Amino acid sequence: MRRQELPELQTTYRKARRAAFGQAIARIQQASSAAVSTLLKVMVDPSILASARVRAADCVLDHAEHAIEIEDTEVRVAH
Repeated sequence: MRRQELPELQTTYRKARRAAFGQAIARIQQASSAAVSTLLKVMVDPSILASARVRAADCVLDHAEHAIEIEDTEVRVAH
């Protein structure tokens, strides 16, 4: 029997994949606070190579910019 012949199986499979992906995203979100703390520590630690501090600072700025873009999009969608 082919998968195309079992649409209910495909639906169940897609739901399971979405649930697993949702759990993975939740874990990433939970770890984001620690990730930001690490970036900030690297960014301000004078004992760390300047190139690593610059990269951490660049990463912080990139994420801040992305967050503003998301907020702007949410405002546009809400109106």
